[in-house]
Amino acid sequence: MSQSDRTGTEAVAEERPHVILSRRRRWVVTAGILLGMFLAALEATVVGTAMPTIIGELRGLDRYSWVFSAFLLASTVTVPVWGRLSDLYGRRPLYLIGVALFLAGSALSGASQSITQLIIFRAVQGLGAGALIPLSLTINGDIFTMSERARIQGLFSGVWGLASILGPLAGGIITDQFSWRWVFYINIPFGLAAAIVVGIALKEPKREGHPVIDFAGALWMTISVSLLLVALVEAGTSPGWTSPVLFLPAAGAVVFGALFIRAERRAKEPIVPLSIFRNRMVSASSATSFLVGAAMFGAITFIPLFVQGTLGGTASQAGSVLTPLLLGWVSLAIVGGRLMLKVGYRPTVIAGLTVLALGFAILSQFGGGTPRWLLLADMALIGSGMGLVVLALLITVQNSVERDQLGIATSLNQFSRSIGGAVGVAVMGAVLSISLNMHLADIQKTSGLPAAEVAAVVHNPSALIDPAARATLPAALLQSMQSAMSGALHNVFLVGVGLAGLALVSGFWLPARQVGIKTAAAEHPHVASSAGECEQLLMAEMTTLDAEHEPVAVEGD
Repeated sequence: MSQSDRTGTEAVAEERPHVILSRRRRWVVTAGILLGMFLAALEATVVGTAMPTIIGELRGLDRYSWVFSAFLLASTVTVPVWGRLSDLYGRRPLYLIGVALFLAGSALSGASQSITQLIIFRAVQGLGAGALIPLSLTINGDIFTMSERARIQGLFSGVWGLASILGPLAGGIITDQFSWRWVFYINIPFGLAAAIVVGIALKEPKREGHPVIDFAGALWMTISVSLLLVALVEAGTSPGWTSPVLFLPAAGAVVFGALFIRAERRAKEPIVPLSIFRNRMVSASSATSFLVGAAMFGAITFIPLFVQGTLGGTASQAGSVLTPLLLGWVSLAIVGGRLMLKVGYRPTVIAGLTVLALGFAILSQFGGGTPRWLLLADMALIGSGMGLVVLALLITVQNSVERDQLGIATSLNQFSRSIGGAVGVAVMGAVLSISLNMHLADIQKTSGLPAAEVAAVVHNPSALIDPAARATLPAALLQSMQSAMSGALHNVFLVGVGLAGLALVSGFWLPARQVGIKTAAAEHPHVASSAGECEQLLMAEMTTLDAEHEPVAVEGD
C-alpha cells in the first residue's frame, strides 16, 4: 500500500468514532455524562461554603482540612486506575461503579454524625469522583469523531465553568435555607439520572487487550501522602515535634514515598513516569502547579470560615464571596490563552503568579473590619492570577514534549495541582489549630471561664457561625473569640502568601527560551495553537490524569 493510500485510510479511520451510536443515542449519552460531570465539578466547590456550619454542628475544627484533603487525595490518585480498568472492562461498567461510589459517599456524608465519619465518607465520595470526570471525557472521545470533539469540548468547558461558579452560591443557599446535609443529598437524584441514562444508552463493543495497571505505585503514593497529611494535621495539636503521633506518620510518609519511587522506576506504565522530569519545562511547571494548587485550595477552603467566623456572615454570603474568584479564574484563563500567543508563555505565567501573590498578600491583611467590597475585589484578583497561570502552563507543557508524552505531561499538570491542594490545605489546617491554641489564654482571661471550657468553645466555633448562638454570648467573649479566629486565619493566609511567593520563584525557574507554539502545533496538530483552541482547553487543565485518553490529545482509542 502506498503512503498516500495509508494516509487516506488513516484519515477515514479518524473520522469514525470508536463506539458507533445513532445520533439520538449519542446526544442522550452526552447529556448523561454532562450531568455526572456537573455533579463532580460542583462538589469541588459546593462543600466549602457549608463547612463552617458543618464544623459548628459536628465539631472537630482541628480536622477541618481533612474533609477537603480526603476528597482531593482519593479523587486524584485513583484517576489513572479508573482509566486503565476502563480500557480492560469497558467505560460503561466502570462509569456506573464510579457513580455508585460517588452517590454512596454523598449519602453517607450527609448522614454523618461526627467529623471522623464525614472524613471517611468524603474519601469514598472522592473514589467515585475520580471516575466521573475522566471517564466522562473518555466516553466523549469514544462516541464522537476527532473533528466533532473540539465542538463538544465547548459543552464540557461550559458545564465545568457553570458548576464552579454556582457551587459556592448553591452551597450557601442550601445550608441557610435547608440543611448542610442537603449539600450531599442533592447529588443522589441527579446522579441516579446520569447513571440510568448512560447505563441504558451507551452500548460498547467487546474490549480486547490487557492494560497494565500500576497498582503498587497508586497504593504506595496514597499511603505516603495520607501519612504526610496525618503528620501535618497532628502538628496542629501535638505537644512537640518528637511526639510519636507526629514522628511516626512523618517517618512512614518518607518510607512509603521511597517505595513509591522504587515502584515507578520498575513499573511498565507508571502513574508518574520519573523520566519525564528530565524535561526542565515539565519539572518546573509541576513544581509551580503544586504550589499554586496549595495556595488556591487554601483560599477556597478557609475563605468561607473567615466570612462566617470573623465577619459574622451567613453561609450564603460566604458562597457569594468565592464567586468573583471563580469568575476571575474562568475569564482570565481565556484572556491568558490569547495573551500567551502574543507575548509568550513565561511573561504570562509570571504575571499571573505576581497577581496571585499580591492577592494573598492583601488577603493576609484583612480582619473583622474589612469591608465586603474589598474582600470581593481581592477574590477576583486571586482568581485572575489563577486564570493567567493554569492554562498557560498547560499549553506550554504540551508544546515542550514529544507527541507520545503529551497525555502524561498534561496529566502531571493537574496531578501536581491536586496533590499540592491536599497538602496545602493540611498545612493551613495545622497552622489554624496551632494559632487558636495560642489564643486560649487570652480568651480565658477575657471570659473568666475554666481553661477546659474555653478550649471546647474555641475548637467548636458554632458560637461564631450560628447567629442564634452568637447572640447568646457575652459581648466581651464574642469579641475575644472573633479576634482569636481573625488572628488564626491571618496566619493561615500568611502561609498562602508564602506558597504564592514560592510559586512565583519557581516561575522564574521555567526556561527562558520561548516554546515554539506554532512549530509544535504544526508537528502535533491536536495541540492548541489558536485563541479558540485555548478556550477549549479550559476543561482539560482542571480534569483528567488518564495519559492515553487525555482530552487535549483527542486521539480516541
